[in-house]
Amino acid sequence: MILAFDGSSIDGSAYTDVVNLARQSPAWLDDAVSAWSTYGPGLFAVLMVIGWWGARRVGVRASVTALAVPFIVVLAYGVDTGLKLLVREDRPCQSLHVTPLEACPAPGDWSFPSNHAAIAAAAAVALLFVSRRLGAVAVVAACAMAASRVWVGAHYPHDVVAGVTVGTLTALLAMTALRRNPQALAQRITATRLRPLLVAT
Repeated sequence: MILAFDGSSIDGSAYTDVVNLARQSPAWLDDAVSAWSTYGPGLFAVLMVIGWWGARRVGVRASVTALAVPFIVVLAYGVDTGLKLLVREDRPCQSLHVTPLEACPAPGDWSFPSNHAAIAAAAAVALLFVSRRLGAVAVVAACAMAASRVWVGAHYPHDVVAGVTVGTLTALLAMTALRRNPQALAQRITATRLRPLLVAT
């Protein structure tokens, strides 16, 4: 039997307050938040494509930075998933026996940190290195994503805070390392058939 961490002692009351508020809110609001919580990650993918498309017209180094964004998001997801396996925190709907908007995951689907929050934060921070305008949109969307995960009952507040922290730090470290010497990578790519990914023709 796997012993799981019970995070309800940290901010279980805040989680319960949010879930109760969600259950008392208008159906259209709950539907909108639930839809965003489920399908919102698609917006970040769209922003990545837009950022890459615009970067191709700026220069090779900008394109390399833009192409790095999805890889950084995958890296953040991996780091976040690794932490989940280390901490093994039960979902709040299991520990507190509440009925959230989102169906309660099966035992073993750990809660800490939030993957959604980590992915959204990583995408937002990485996009800031590509375009301040796109990055600003992504930051707002990432905040909304983190909040929505508590609203639908999938995570405690500390789960999404941790997820945002993981995503932010991963993106900052990866982008900082990339920007130290992007030219070598750019030259390697432009020498291959992948050149159109970096340069607008």
